[in-house]
Amino acid sequence: MTTSADLPLRPGIPRPASGAAATRPEPPAAPRADCIADSAGGLTFDVEAPERADSWDTALLFRRRGGRGGPADELRLPLVPSGESRLRAVLPSTVRLPEGRWDAFETAPGAEPVRLTSGVNDLRTITDRHPDPGSGPVAVRIPYATKHGNLSLRSWLRAPHAEAGDLLVRDGEVVVEGRLHGVRAGRGAVIEARRRLDPSHIRTAPVTGDGSHFSATLVYAWFADVWEGAEEPWDLWLRPTGEDGAVAVRIARILDDVADKKAVYSYPARPLATPRGPAMAGPYYTVDNDLSVRIGVRATPG
Repeated sequence: MTTSADLPLRPGIPRPASGAAATRPEPPAAPRADCIADSAGGLTFDVEAPERADSWDTALLFRRRGGRGGPADELRLPLVPSGESRLRAVLPSTVRLPEGRWDAFETAPGAEPVRLTSGVNDLRTITDRHPDPGSGPVAVRIPYATKHGNLSLRSWLRAPHAEAGDLLVRDGEVVVEGRLHGVRAGRGAVIEARRRLDPSHIRTAPVTGDGSHFSATLVYAWFADVWEGAEEPWDLWLRPTGEDGAVAVRIARILDDVADKKAVYSYPARPLATPRGPAMAGPYYTVDNDLSVRIGVRATPG
């Protein structure tokens, strides 16, 4: 009796191991997109498409994470041939995206959208942007690679906006500096530190500056009397005076190329004496790149 092991193999076709099941072909690799930013904040995406380089029916689809799937939660941009086995889409700076995280897909008629992987993101032109303080909403879109290597956008759309600048950490206090967009501080403006657990607890620090620039010193001892022993954040807002004083402005840092500052920007915490015992206090950026101060027991406010 002749068995499969006795049969000659044709060149280039390996003999399967005895009893081994047939293996499935590897799924095609997810398409990769490179991105380059212009000085106004517009983004150009180049998608690798060796088999679709002449296609005119595909699109770059952005879906807002956590959205309900309505028109406000999706954005489609046409992908057009761009030579060298690539398709190109452009997101102009004039197109506003609601705040949030937007996941990127390639889509074509009759096919399920395919998640794009992140290639090279060239964001040199948006590092330390300085838009005109009086020109409309501050709109920022930063492409980034997720923990799985996929392409996403972090979008902010703020009017007015208080952009955090340098932070000077000293024993017992932190000096916060920044620049205002769409509003002026005015004489008597303050920074409000609001206890996130109970926003009725507010500590204020007087602001100095020339109207568009601001600076204030926050003393950690102000937070000690209500600390309950756990990790406790206080969120920082700037409240202007005059007609603009009705609306406080969240202090954040978004005018650069870092999508997630919480994992990148680290500031030292300083010892703080409280009625409940020793604590540590220091500034940090939240997952939304907003600026806060945290009181806790750890050496650094990670």
